Amino acid sequence: MKKVRILVIDDDEVACEFLQEALLRAGYEVDAFTSAREALDGDLARYDILLSDIRMPDIDGLQFLKAVHQKWPQLPVILMTAFGSLETTMEALRLGAWDYISKPFSPDAIRAMVQKVLEVRDLRQHWIQGQPEDQQEPHFIGSSAVMVDFYKQIARVADASASVLISGESGTGKELTARSLHLLSARRGKPFLTVNCGAIPETLLESELFGYERGAFTGADRMHPGLLEAAQHGTIFLDEISEMSSSLQGKLLRFMQNGEVRRLGGNEARHVGVRVVAAVNRDIDEEAKAGRFRSDLLYRFVVRLQVPPLRTHKQDLPQLIELFLKKWGYPTVRISDEAMELLMSYDWPGNVRELENVLRQTLLLSPFTVILPENLPGKLAPPISEGATPLSPLEAAERQQILHTLEHMAWNQSQAAQRLGIDRKTLRTKIQRYGLRGSLRGSGL
Repeated sequence: MKKVRILVIDDDEVACEFLQEALLRAGYEVDAFTSAREALDGDLARYDILLSDIRMPDIDGLQFLKAVHQKWPQLPVILMTAFGSLETTMEALRLGAWDYISKPFSPDAIRAMVQKVLEVRDLRQHWIQGQPEDQQEPHFIGSSAVMVDFYKQIARVADASASVLISGESGTGKELTARSLHLLSARRGKPFLTVNCGAIPETLLESELFGYERGAFTGADRMHPGLLEAAQHGTIFLDEISEMSSSLQGKLLRFMQNGEVRRLGGNEARHVGVRVVAAVNRDIDEEAKAGRFRSDLLYRFVVRLQVPPLRTHKQDLPQLIELFLKKWGYPTVRISDEAMELLMSYDWPGNVRELENVLRQTLLLSPFTVILPENLPGKLAPPISEGATPLSPLEAAERQQILHTLEHMAWNQSQAAQRLGIDRKTLRTKIQRYGLRGSLRGSGL
């Protein structure tokens, strides 16, 4: 297995030696620089993680972070400082830092932080590559502070045996969260089984979960182990657990308390070692207060995770869109600046699932390689001003060509006019006619 390589940058030689010693003992390969500028002269892509002080004489840690993020955007960076503040922390996260630690810290603390950041990095790579396993939808994409914090939460609890309750709006990726917990745990080679509690009738759900013996009910002509037994040593994911009846909630509670399963029609108790992960898309505490969900079962879930809705990390939209387009075989299709503004201004109540649906609709409806605002579905497309005449196909094609040329020329209208073979006055008229934004940027006039 390839050894993890770490680069340490601190203008204090003693601090560099301390970090090298602490990380070498954990089995990592460690290089160190006392100059951030000198480090940037090399190829940092060969490292798996960077640790950088913030206060340094030549380039400070935030400047260094910005330079690294521009050239090696996927490279995790941990910032260290003895002069921590909320403002510095927020700025570090905004610029792409993966984590932040205040000096002084113990060797164990920095080793634990490095381990967690590497776990989060591996988790992101699974998602970006369309993994894990048979899960091919890269829903969890993004480097925003919101998503990085969520990745950290998953990494912290993944290898625990504690039961987990995942909450979040529809379309945010609760099942993918459960799969990620499974794949980052020691159970990764064992079964991962999913049960949609809201889609299966109560009597059938009980027999599916706990199994039944031959003759337990009419039609039970053979013994049938339940899904809890089938998931032995693995993970069972109970989606929409709030739809489960109160009586079945009680039986699940007993299983979570003692780990024993009794098949329907049988008396023998079988011990099953399964991690239970469940999901809800409603306020489960309110459900418990209203008596629709058992409080004692709720308390059996030791860990709670809240999947962020897309509207809280819309800065990840361009990356999400790019990956969807590549996955579906449209690598050359681009989103115009105007269309991207509309996508960014929308609140996405259906979250990533709705984004995927919108993109599929748009690709079917748009005949161009550049997606314009009018190609977006009605809920996103800009309203047609009163009295405006819809563009003909020829005009729409001309508008697309002009926009493409302007963007290619960085909105330098003199160069764009020359490329289009028209004079600048005509180009300005057409910009106004077609309502193209950005007409005042880089006009070159």
